[in-house]
Amino acid sequence: NTNFGQGTMQQTGVSTDLAISGNGFLVVSQGGQNFYTRDGALQLDAAGQLVTSTGAIVQGWAPGANGQINQNSPLTGITIPQGQVASPKETQNITLGGNLAAGATSPVVVTTTAYDSLGSPVPITFTFTPSTSTPNQWSVGATTPTPGSSTPTNLTLSSTTISFNSTTGQLTSTSPITIGGFPSGFPAGYKMNLDFPTAGSTGAVTQFAGSSSSLAVTNQDGAASGALTGFSIGSNGTVQGTYANGTKQVLGQIASALFTNPEGLAKQGNLLYKSTLNSGAAQLGAAGAGGRGTFVGGSVEGSNVNLGNELTNLVLAQTDYQANTKVVSTTASVLQALVQNV
Repeated sequence: NTNFGQGTMQQTGVSTDLAISGNGFLVVSQGGQNFYTRDGALQLDAAGQLVTSTGAIVQGWAPGANGQINQNSPLTGITIPQGQVASPKETQNITLGGNLAAGATSPVVVTTTAYDSLGSPVPITFTFTPSTSTPNQWSVGATTPTPGSSTPTNLTLSSTTISFNSTTGQLTSTSPITIGGFPSGFPAGYKMNLDFPTAGSTGAVTQFAGSSSSLAVTNQDGAASGALTGFSIGSNGTVQGTYANGTKQVLGQIASALFTNPEGLAKQGNLLYKSTLNSGAAQLGAAGAGGRGTFVGGSVEGSNVNLGNELTNLVLAQTDYQANTKVVSTTASVLQALVQNV
C-alpha cells in the first residue's frame, strides 16, 4: 500500500513551490485527463501556466469579472499572466492622521498625490490655518496645479473648517469633506473625499499641545497602472499577484481534492495518481475546508519514508538472501556428490 502519511515540510523560498499540510491532493491535467498528486515542486511553463515537473497543469478556479472565485465553476489551468498590467484605480478617499499643535499660529501644509481614472497623478496640497477669532478651529484649503498655468487651482470643499473639543483635543466632527472643482482636463464632476478617522481611534486627527504638528496623509486608495512583479499562494490556495503600483489582485485559486479511500488510487508514475472505484470520486474544494489540509507556499513536502526502517529491512533481506544461497549451494553440492557416487 502507498503510505500517504504527512512528510516533513522543507522551505525553499521558491514562489511556485507548494506543500500540503494535512489531507488532500493537487488536481493536475495532462493529455486531457485529470490526475492527483502531492508533489508540489511546481514551475511556470512558457505560457505562464503552473505545472508539475512533467508538464501536468495545476487545476483550480479563475476569478470572475468582480475578482471573486466561484468554486462551482469548471476547473481550469492556473495561469500567472507574466507582464500583465493592472488597471489604474481612481482615488476616491484620502485619509488624514496625526496632530495639529494646540496654540499654533502658523499654517500647516500637507501634500499628497492622488490619481485620476487613467492613473495620471494629481498632486494636491492641503493647507490648515489656525483661526485667530475662534478657538480650536482651523480653516481648510486645497489646491492642485493647473495644466498649462503656473497658478494653482483652488479646489472646492464641502466644508472649509474643522473644530476640536477644547477638553479632549478630539475632532468634534469626523464627517468626510468632499473635494471638487478640479480644472479642465479632469472628468466632469470629478470628486474625492478627505476622510478623518473616528475621534479617539488609533491614528485620529487630534489637537494636543506640542512644539510642532505631525498631520499627514496616512492613506489614499488610488493607484497608477503597474505591471505584475510577483505572486504568492495563500493557505487556502488563493494565488495573489503583486503589481508595481503597490496593488494586489487575485489571479485564481488552486483546488484541493479529497478521497474517501486514498489508498485506492491507482499509481500512474511520476508521483501521479488516478481515481478508481476503490478510491471514490474526487471531492473538490478549497484547501483548509471540509477536512482538507492547508497549502504552504514556498515549501515542498519531503519523503515520508523512514530511512532507518528501510535500511534495516534491506539488511534483513540481504541476510535472508545470503542464507538462501547457502542452502541452494549446499543442496547442489549434495546432489552432485550423490550423482557421482551413483
